[in-house]
Amino acid sequence: MFIPSILLKQLYNRGSLTLHGSGVRFSLKNRLKDALVHEVLDIRIDDKPIASGKIRLQLADGQCLPLSEFNSMGTHDFPLRASLSVFVDDFTPVAQQKHRIHVSFRALPFGVLTFEVDDVATEEEANPNKIPRSDSDDYGEDIIKQRQRFYAEFSGAGIEHIAKFSIDPQSLRGNIENFIGVAQVPIGIAGPFHIQGEHAHGEFMIPLATTEGTLVASYNRGMKLLNMSGGVKSTVVDDAMQRAPVFVFEDARGARDFVQWVKEHMDSIRHEAEATSSVAKLTYIDHFLSNKFAFLRFNFRTGDAAGQNMVGRATFAACGWILDHYPGIQNFYLESNFATDKKASHINIMRTRGKRVTSEVTIKREHLLEVMRVDPKQIDYHGRVAGVGSFLSGVNNTGLHSPNGITAMFIATGQDVANVSESSAGILYSELTDDGDLYLSLTIPSLIVATHGGGTGIGTQRECLELLGCYGRDRVYKLAEIIGAVALAGEISLASAISSSDWVSSHEQYGRNR
Repeated sequence: MFIPSILLKQLYNRGSLTLHGSGVRFSLKNRLKDALVHEVLDIRIDDKPIASGKIRLQLADGQCLPLSEFNSMGTHDFPLRASLSVFVDDFTPVAQQKHRIHVSFRALPFGVLTFEVDDVATEEEANPNKIPRSDSDDYGEDIIKQRQRFYAEFSGAGIEHIAKFSIDPQSLRGNIENFIGVAQVPIGIAGPFHIQGEHAHGEFMIPLATTEGTLVASYNRGMKLLNMSGGVKSTVVDDAMQRAPVFVFEDARGARDFVQWVKEHMDSIRHEAEATSSVAKLTYIDHFLSNKFAFLRFNFRTGDAAGQNMVGRATFAACGWILDHYPGIQNFYLESNFATDKKASHINIMRTRGKRVTSEVTIKREHLLEVMRVDPKQIDYHGRVAGVGSFLSGVNNTGLHSPNGITAMFIATGQDVANVSESSAGILYSELTDDGDLYLSLTIPSLIVATHGGGTGIGTQRECLELLGCYGRDRVYKLAEIIGAVALAGEISLASAISSSDWVSSHEQYGRNR
């Protein structure tokens, strides 16, 4: 089975080379897929072969075996994300210097895997304030209590509310490290809210997790108004998640020729990327040339997962194949800051990151006057004035506060809240109809959401998704349509409050907690 050399090197845990007694240790981590280790063939440090009698291997269960015994036992489970520690006795490399490590072993289903990496040897830490950890079970009750006591003693404060939780810590593997408890954020509900989506159709009660007074009330008011006009039409119009590597060449012509080669080998690149996942689908690659750099923006569909890790792994595998097959690349970085992960950017407004969703409604004039005490002309004129302010300030959102509702729903439903930075972009548009009503439309060009994986399966987060009918597979477009509609309800509510000058009075009534 062909595995690009750059991907093979990821088996080594960078920074794990440490002095240990009279020897040294380092560790490997399975970042490929579930495997069985058959035998370790060769270990060298600085091109010096290490005698098998000086090598011990520690499995994930803590069992430590001499190499000869390890190899004689047949196969050993090496599941995905598991680690394997290698101890080399009577061998002490110079600390704080870079050393070359060579590893070769036989594993199923891969065959013989061989790689070389450089790492710097360091002294083992003797830190009295080191956070307690357990190599065998870091999510067990005893180690959690040890960390809680450690933190309380270190800070001099008590841990009372943090330590109370209903979720099983064992279910948090892959979600949190050094777990000590939970943060409890109040959840309110708004609705019912009528949504006319292609995937979200009907009435929904919306969970909003926040500590900001008036937020739930404001969104509830907006939903009431939009329901009177038949609800919100919500549509997912695009879907893409990116990773954007950069390749460095001797000159601009080298970068230009490389891009042409990438176009000609798209089928092979797609095959290597999609081989890493049963879900990720590489749809296209954008290219951008500057100086002697070739920026490639890989675009994927990622099913019901947000997909940043998924596309990172897939792009890494594809780039490994590229590096092994294209000569003349002087340097390479998997992420060039062009995917703008966790950052607002204009390219994501133009090209989509996550889900591009548009929510729209036509609001009757009499309903606006009845519920919000404003005329459509006031809202439309206010929007045009605010557009000048948006232009002058250079913001990524021509609306008012769509990230408010997005954040509250992200916290409630277990989304990666840092993605609000990208999801904060919004394009709000309004126009007066011939009947004097108000057409209002909000496009969120980079809404990054998931209904499967990540934090969506944890306790309250899963419950909130289930209350929306959005937990699990084939639900992500439904969730995107709901969030888009909720954001629009918040826009009309706040716009009306500002236009009618009751914004401050509302906050005084509902938002004071002092």
